[in-house]
Amino acid sequence: MTKSSTTSPRLVACRAVQFVADKGLNSERALTVAGINNLNDVRDISFARSVCLGTLRWYHQQEVLLSLLLDKPLQNKNRDLHFLLLTALFQLSKTDIARHGVVSETVNLVHALKKKWAKGLVNGVLRSYLRQAAALEIKLKKSPVADTSHPDWLLKLLQTAWPYQWRDITEENNKQAPMSLRVNTLRTSRDEYLDMLGSVNIDASCSPISASAIILKSPCSIDKLPGFDKGLVSIQDVAPQLAAGFLDLQNNQHVLDACAAPGGKAAHIMEASAGKVKLTALELDPQRLLRITDNMQRLGHKVEIIEGDASSPESWSSGQKYDRILLDAPCSGSGVIRRHPDIKLLRRASDIKQLADQQLRFLHALWPLLKDNGKLLYATCSILPQENENVIHCFLSEEETAKERELDVNYGQSRQHGLQILPGEHQMDGFFYACLQKN
Repeated sequence: MTKSSTTSPRLVACRAVQFVADKGLNSERALTVAGINNLNDVRDISFARSVCLGTLRWYHQQEVLLSLLLDKPLQNKNRDLHFLLLTALFQLSKTDIARHGVVSETVNLVHALKKKWAKGLVNGVLRSYLRQAAALEIKLKKSPVADTSHPDWLLKLLQTAWPYQWRDITEENNKQAPMSLRVNTLRTSRDEYLDMLGSVNIDASCSPISASAIILKSPCSIDKLPGFDKGLVSIQDVAPQLAAGFLDLQNNQHVLDACAAPGGKAAHIMEASAGKVKLTALELDPQRLLRITDNMQRLGHKVEIIEGDASSPESWSSGQKYDRILLDAPCSGSGVIRRHPDIKLLRRASDIKQLADQQLRFLHALWPLLKDNGKLLYATCSILPQENENVIHCFLSEEETAKERELDVNYGQSRQHGLQILPGEHQMDGFFYACLQKN
């Protein structure tokens, strides 16, 4: 069905990709600004989102592909055409959408861009791709950036850190992540919830890694999940569900979740402890703080929620010391690229050193709040050693009261310090954990 130019999901996707690439917006914000909420049909909303995220996932490859098809780069004033072509090339090269439909719909969209003169250019580029697809694929294989669709700086870091796994990592990053759930075991059991899913024809299986985790065969909308509004279940990848177990929770402990938004790990701490710990959830961003509140209300958990900066406890701490601290530190997100492909465009090489410095500051700031013999669990959704084992090594060398406790599990990669989970292992996101105990 042909859509009017102002309501075209293809145009929304095209504009969203441009907002990510040129304005630095994350994909969800970019889609909102591009007008996805103005689309009335659920199918159009889903299509716009899938084309946007798919183009971002394969952005670096499509950029090289487009350069091979153009005699010369488009001028800056025609950047909108550049992104229109990128989204069209993604559809032609990576989906089974009817090719004639992609070409004709994309050509028609030049009217919406008020560039009727470009109809011939757009038509020519796309039809040229269709004629030369096989030969172009061979050329793309010769460029590591194009072949893996990863920026050069990130590719080099992955190759250095993971010389034998980097290709598998990039392949996983270019897949769509599975939809995983965390069952609220205070309200139902995992087996009971599996039965509920089966009753509404949602195919799912238990994760062998986490006793609360379920992995759906295919993603679905939240409103299709039985009892979601009643707090029976939350959406959460399996890897972050490991945090509660690694904390070794005991009744009546005081626990601090130091960077808590959106509240998934905090909620799981309450569920895993049967609500028998006293939990403080700390978050700096007021908007993200509201998400913690909403999640706790839906799930029925009573948690102290504080607005504050984990790197400056003096601004919010009353002197309370904690038996357990969870520091899910801000990081590059290099382990969750398959879930957030915009990371490949939004991150820069210079970010990594800045993030590592911040992570180390957080550790030093929070350590005085930990009781003697208490445990601090350091976590990131990164797979880069600069943010993970190197940070822990530096902290241990500077803090004489800190000792690492081994995480004895039969999955992940045991590193010099900590445990590294790589993307795709047991269908999990990439994640790092290290447990530190105060002597």
